[in-house]
Amino acid sequence: MGYGDDLLVTKIAASEKKKYPNRQIVIGNIKKNNASHSIVYDNNPNIADCRKLDKNKPIHLIDYHPENRPYIDYKKSTNKKYIWNSNYKAIPGELFFSNEEIDNAKKIINDANKYWKIKNKLSKPLGTIFLETNSIKIEHKNFSIKHKNKSWGENNWIDLVNQLKDNYLLISSVHQYSLKIEGVYISDSMDFRLASSIMNLCDIYLGPEGGFSHVAGALGKKAVVYYGGWIDPKIIGYSFHENLYYEHPSSPCGLYRDICNHCDEARKSITVKTFMDSINLWQRINSSFMEFFRGKNV
Repeated sequence: MGYGDDLLVTKIAASEKKKYPNRQIVIGNIKKNNASHSIVYDNNPNIADCRKLDKNKPIHLIDYHPENRPYIDYKKSTNKKYIWNSNYKAIPGELFFSNEEIDNAKKIINDANKYWKIKNKLSKPLGTIFLETNSIKIEHKNFSIKHKNKSWGENNWIDLVNQLKDNYLLISSVHQYSLKIEGVYISDSMDFRLASSIMNLCDIYLGPEGGFSHVAGALGKKAVVYYGGWIDPKIIGYSFHENLYYEHPSSPCGLYRDICNHCDEARKSITVKTFMDSINLWQRINSSFMEFFRGKNV
């Protein structure tokens, strides 16, 4: 999961820091006796920078690494399939932005709104959506089988954007293999942290389970998240998100070595209309909420 995993461990780190306030909390591999750094940990008061440790202070190492994820049942998993730990429940993590990241995010949001005014007839969008499309095109060699099974599919995202772009400001992060869709504002200057800071200024997240869905969790953002049939949102999702999951006897499949027909069925089952229904429901609730508070101020 990458940055998503790094976010999940931040809440554990916060708890450990309360227990051991005088220790330097780091994340890593106890067996290998090493610690790892992530940009997700930047500015986090609970996690020490493992590259700049104070030799005069004790260290507390949290055993959290790619071979030790608490949501995986390693005893039951095979070399082709993850079995998930049904006793695990994700807790929203924590992100701490610098003033520079906040200011840069505001600038990009401002630029995106200028882009909107040029492209659209409405004076202002109904909302600002942070969009992630599972990034790498499925045909690309770096797109692993695991990600193919997790993916909602390129055409689905394009169809969804076409239904949203006239009414909503859509903002997306980008890297060299990204799926770029007309009607979505993209800034080439975004890295993961800046993109996360931008999401903090958006109204809602749309995308698959992954790094940015966990950013939305950490920021307390509303979200419509595609899970398909690969992993269960009851394990790795958040109750305040609308989690689109394929309820089926084969779900969650966890296959990561073989292409999964069941995951293909999940893609077909969770349609663009499913997404749109969830977004429209959010918009109605949000509008009613705003009307309520406008009434209170009268």
